[in-house]
Amino acid sequence: MTEKQDLSAQFANIGSATVSDALDKLAIPGQLPDTIKPLTHYKTPTVGPAYTVRYVPASDPPGTTGDFIDDVAAGDVVVIDNDGRTDCTVWGDIMTQYAGLRGIAATVIHGACRDVDRALSDGYPVFSAGRYMRTGKDRVQVAETGGVVAVGGVRVDHGDIVVADGDGVVVVPRGRARDVLDVARAIEKSEQAIRDMIVDGLTSLAEARARLNYHSLQRRRERTTTATTATTTTTTTTSEEEKMEDRA
Repeated sequence: MTEKQDLSAQFANIGSATVSDALDKLAIPGQLPDTIKPLTHYKTPTVGPAYTVRYVPASDPPGTTGDFIDDVAAGDVVVIDNDGRTDCTVWGDIMTQYAGLRGIAATVIHGACRDVDRALSDGYPVFSAGRYMRTGKDRVQVAETGGVVAVGGVRVDHGDIVVADGDGVVVVPRGRARDVLDVARAIEKSEQAIRDMIVDGLTSLAEARARLNYHSLQRRRERTTTATTATTTTTTTTSEEEKMEDRA
């Protein structure tokens, strides 16, 4: 098992909501726009490393569209940035069928898909900003694969960990994956303890949350930098904007 496969496997049973809370705690931007929705309610999270694809308007003559799929590894999640365009599609039934045959985990599209009946009948997870019948051929083309894309202002690097389910899609920067995983597991442990306490009638919800310091698990950490001189020590707190940009 490769490193990226191992990281993905550790997120396999953690839902996007918990991962989102962990990202918030660490002040890491990773929640993709709420316009990107699942075709249906998927009962379990789909997790895998991102295979990034960036589309641009077609040139004359137009370039290729879906040939990149031959290079996507089994277990990867295809993340397509078509700049949010929903007036033409970048994913259809042949792509869905081929992706399923190759063991690709899912497709996330900042744009539109079509032929949704195939995805639904095959059980292949697709998350997109829309569905529309018009082809993207001669309208858009692939500009780059394996690079950096921006999905609704969220940076996605090739190999980042994607977690997608019925609540939406989050992306965990690969370099921060273990930090996010630790926080997500702590949140899950606390939430299970709260459930146990209220089911057993031991306490009210408010008291259970207070006992376990639950709200602090979702509150952003305050990152500080300390500069020391010969006579004084000054502590400064990073701005909210800086924290949101901290993905390294």
